[in-house]
Amino acid sequence: MNPIAAQIGMVFIPVSDLHKARDWYCDVLGVPADGEILHNHLYVLPMEGTGLILDSKIYSPDAVFQIAAVVLNTGDIQNAHQHMKEKSTDVEEIQFDKWFNFKDPDGNSLMICQR
Repeated sequence: MNPIAAQIGMVFIPVSDLHKARDWYCDVLGVPADGEILHNHLYVLPMEGTGLILDSKIYSPDAVFQIAAVVLNTGDIQNAHQHMKEKSTDVEEIQFDKWFNFKDPDGNSLMICQR
């Protein structure tokens, strides 16, 4: 039996200001921002399934995701697109009625995809 699960546990996202990033991501995801900050540089977002960890220790302008390394799911791509246009200044148009990319305040590229 293979001791490594075919499963992703967490994805680290480099952020410049942990408190601001925590508040922004929690607002975007509609989750509480009341979790504990770990080791003065980590915040684990309350997620279902694969988790996201905001990390200010690994941040540098060269470390931000230039292409979407994280895909967030939605059941309503139009509503999700409108929601993100209210939360981000950098939101691309919906592609093929299925997905779009956007950037967080640090410039990390993320994707939202309709399942």
